[in-house]
Amino acid sequence: MAYFKYGDRNIFYEEVGSGFPLILLHGNTLSSKMFTQIIDLYKADFKVILIDFLGHGNSDRLEQFPIDFWYDQAMQVVQLITLNDYGKVNLIGTSGGALTALNVALEHEELVNKVIADSLEGETPLNAWTSTISEERNKSKTREFVCMLWEYCHGEDWENVVDNDTEVIIRHDRFIKNFFHKDLTQLKVPVMMSVSLKDDEYAAIMDIEEVYQSMLRKIPDGKLHLFPDGAHPSMLTNAKEFASVAKVFLKNK
Repeated sequence: MAYFKYGDRNIFYEEVGSGFPLILLHGNTLSSKMFTQIIDLYKADFKVILIDFLGHGNSDRLEQFPIDFWYDQAMQVVQLITLNDYGKVNLIGTSGGALTALNVALEHEELVNKVIADSLEGETPLNAWTSTISEERNKSKTREFVCMLWEYCHGEDWENVVDNDTEVIIRHDRFIKNFFHKDLTQLKVPVMMSVSLKDDEYAAIMDIEEVYQSMLRKIPDGKLHLFPDGAHPSMLTNAKEFASVAKVFLKNK
């Protein structure tokens, strides 16, 4: 297993394949293991780099997640890129990882070639989500498949990871609100957003197309791909089509 230092903590990462570096960024409560079933769709075209954010997967644990959660994760990615001298990289972030990817591009455009931001909830937290998250997470803990997924991603202490995530979402919503320190109008790299119109986390609580079109209007060099079918996140539930669309976007000059 490979690790790099972030402060005094160890963060796990893994490289698969060869070619231009492509970092995949996992979503909340998960780890890089969420990409296990789709890695073969990318490794022939890119050097795929996986990371377990601090407090997740094979990385060191934290008693509490940092309140500026997705910004701190972005700084972890910056550290990985810099220490390993990758030069410019492509980023695909899904769900919470999409917020992280955009933060990397906003803060360190010199390290980023292109970004795909998949299945994010917008520029600020959805009140319909944050106001019920404790209750919803407790319900999820009663679902065998969800618990098995969390244990697969983190091991025996999965419940502590999930509880830390729930708590930081509530704190972030209360004290920070914005997912980004800078406005999306300041993005200087090409960005493609993607989402399923039937996303089971968002469809009932927001107008997906309206939210994404609003973000798209702010991004200087932005594109949007809407999948008519599939659940959350579209990167997994539309895996083959997503990979095809992603590779065209990332490889075009």
